Amino acid sequence: MAVHDGSFRAAVFGAGSWGTAFALVLADAGADVVLWARRQELCDAINQEHVNADYLPGIVLPDQVRATHDAEEAAAGADLVVLAVPSQCLRANLAGWSAFLPPAAILVSLMKGIELGTAKRMSEVIGEVTGSGPERISVVSGPNLAREIAGRQPAASVVAAHTEELAQRVQAMCHTPHFRPYTNTDVLGTEMGGAVKNVIALAVGIAVGLGFGDNARASVITRGLAETARLGQALGADPYTFSGLAGLGDLVATCSSPLSRNRTFGERLGEGMSVGEAAAISRQVAEGVKSCESILDLAGRAGVDMPIVEHVARMVRGDFTPQDMLRSLLSRSAKPERHGH
Repeated sequence: MAVHDGSFRAAVFGAGSWGTAFALVLADAGADVVLWARRQELCDAINQEHVNADYLPGIVLPDQVRATHDAEEAAAGADLVVLAVPSQCLRANLAGWSAFLPPAAILVSLMKGIELGTAKRMSEVIGEVTGSGPERISVVSGPNLAREIAGRQPAASVVAAHTEELAQRVQAMCHTPHFRPYTNTDVLGTEMGGAVKNVIALAVGIAVGLGFGDNARASVITRGLAETARLGQALGADPYTFSGLAGLGDLVATCSSPLSRNRTFGERLGEGMSVGEAAAISRQVAEGVKSCESILDLAGRAGVDMPIVEHVARMVRGDFTPQDMLRSLLSRSAKPERHGH
């Protein structure tokens, strides 16, 4: 479904690795892109060198991508507004930006988290803060490690929206020879898959940091997917979403790759670092560290048992050492594999 003539205007709010990589995808798809960055010196470096050396060193950005620290300038005339800031910062940031957003612009969330305190998904926060209805809000999620996408390696993703028409419009705006988006109308399931996999990746990283191998990793990934699907279905998601790109696909990529921030953060915890020490050497936010509490809150409200998420949350709080966490998980009472379904 063609929705543009090869040229459209996109604003990307957030110049971390994924926001910058997605700006490159949009430029490859025919957009003129303005990338909003929090720091003026980063904007200057991107505009002068065409490289975001802080987050994607060595990746040359297309000429159609320019950066600004001025939110109003970034949003002006945008057909597509992409939000790519850390999930716990979205509400405060968006409150300052919403007055500048063009009323007809499509709003796209790249964020994979659940808000602390409210247990809201990112699309819900966007709707609440901007007053936009679901007919304007879309979500992009999938096995999308930013450095690989910025290097134009082949990747697929999911564009989810409440209507197939909106999903197809966004799909056309980010479809390139290297980036293949599929459409889905299960926004809830797509967002839950993206948020929970970060916590499961922490657990996988902890197991790797403790010195365990592929059996342990595969077990955590598989049981983590079962937890994700249990919660998603209790909230009304389509169960098939969790066997697709936004579920299993994203989970496997995030849990298996050393490029994954959450997996790497978990490894550091497994090797004996404290949460504070691991955070101090991480350039970007590992979303699972914050979202484990909000996902556990959401699971409690829905009456869903999520032992891996619960154990990660307790370890992040300091209640468990990595060894204690593993012992506690393994000592749980034995159950049928499909327990709780």
